[in-house]
Formats: sequence, C-alpha cells, structure tokens
Amino acid sequence: MKEQLKISIRFFDDREVRAVWDDENAQWRFSVLDIVGVLNEEPDYKKVRNYWKYLKAKLKKENNQLVSATTQLKLTAADGKKYLTDTLDSSGVVELAKYFPNNKAMKFLDWFLYSDTSIDGQSKKKAYTLFESNLIDEFEVGTTKGLQQIHAYLFGGLYDFAGQIREKSISKGGYQFVYVQHLKTTLQQVDAMPQKTFDEIIQKYAAMNKAHPFMEGNGRSTRVWLDLIFKKELKKCVDWSKISKKNYMDAMIISTVDYSVLAELIKSALTEKINDREMFMKGIDYSYYYEE
Repeated sequence: MKEQLKISIRFFDDREVRAVWDDENAQWRFSVLDIVGVLNEEPDYKKVRNYWKYLKAKLKKENNQLVSATTQLKLTAADGKKYLTDTLDSSGVVELAKYFPNNKAMKFLDWFLYSDTSIDGQSKKKAYTLFESNLIDEFEVGTTKGLQQIHAYLFGGLYDFAGQIREKSISKGGYQFVYVQHLKTTLQQVDAMPQKTFDEIIQKYAAMNKAHPFMEGNGRSTRVWLDLIFKKELKKCVDWSKISKKNYMDAMIISTVDYSVLAELIKSALTEKINDREMFMKGIDYSYYYEE
C-alpha cells in the first residue's frame, strides 16, 4: 500500500480525531475508532474497538452501505506505530453519527460540518503549506526578522499587521508583556542571545515569548521559529503531540520567571525527525490547538 503522507489531527472536546489524506480519491478520511470514542464518550481504546466491531457486524447484517464505505488506511497510534485503521470520508462520518442518537453526536456534527473560514482556520492551512514551501529555507533563523517573516507568511492577508512589530502595549491573563516603549531594545537583546545549546535556545524562546512582538499570533509563529532554531543548531525538532495543552500553557506562564519547567517539558519531546512531513503537520495541528 502506498504510504499516506498528509496527516491531520483535529480536536473535539480535547479528544483527537485523526484524519489522513487519500490521494487516490482526493479527500480526507477520518478514523472511525476516534469518532466512536468521542460519540460514546469512551476513553478506553479496547472498549471503543469492541463497540465498533459489534456495530459493524450489526450494520453488515442489515446490508448497510456504511460498512462498505469504510477504507483501511495507515494511521499512527498512541504507541507511535502505524496500523491499518478503518476510515470514513465526510459523508460517511455524518452517516455514522446517526447511530449515536445523543446530544454529544449533535454537538460533534455541528463541529464536524462547520466550514472553517476563520482567521485561525485560514492561517492553519497556510501553515501546512510551509513544509513544501521554499520560503521556509529562506527565513532567518533565531532573529526577530526571521520571526516577522514567519508571522507575515502565516497571517498575510488575514491581519493588516502581519509581520509588523506591535505599536501598543498588550497583556494576557493579567500578565503584562514588554511595554511598547521598551520593545525595540528588548528585541535587539533577544537577537543577541546565543542559540548554540539546548538551554540557550530555550532561554531565547522564553525571552521572545515575554516580548510578544505582535498584536496577535505570537504563539503560533514563535513555535515555528523555535523549531527552525532546533533544526539548524541541534538537528532536532519538537514533537508537540507529546506535550499536552495544559502542561505547555502552565510551563509558558512559569517561564516568565523560571524557564526550567519549560526546558524539561520540551527536552522530553525532542525528536530527530526534522524532515518528516507527518511530524511537521502534527506539530501545526497541536500548535493551533494550544491557542483555542
């Protein structure tokens, strides 16, 4: 079977719904087990698998077309290995949800059928294309200018300030980022920080987060910026799927005074798969999920 390259992870109520691009039919296909787990509100993988086995047998006995609509494609499981997994296209997912007559199913369908034309949705699509883009190799690595280049790419045409350093002071959750009158000097100081070792890179990342140079889109841009530094200096990148949203957000808050928790978190998630398309796509999915 031909390797499926385009992978995406969507999040519904903090649960993963894996998707894989079917090149032959030019469509996204979604993991049946992930959807069954969501609709049954069941975290136990074995129970989810057994329920789908029961439901599939029942539908097959009724000559239901849904079973024949499933296609097995390889998806990465929790243990990091790829397994053939039952998948359905969008219309199949809608049909499947009908067999779960509960409020969760209605809420899931509202989420699944929502056409994402939001700024985040459009920006995320642009982020996906970065892997194939030659532009990513032209970005400066570890500088404010390089971060501006990333931000301009992700949010160009979506924000009129894409790539532009903010001219107002901002705060978030009660935390005041660097005052605008000190921002230029702060960014010059961040640019001058070394980035040869792991600790130096994390310190620089934490310092850039404290600066928060843009009005919006800082986190998404700076995580790409961080990965580019790791790739250049250490020949590694972050497997963001190994870092939970809560742990990441907590570590980032603490990093304004102590970066050691963030360093420990990121060190445990480093990988050498710097040229792996799936790793990049998964990273984008998680990066945007952190901001939801």
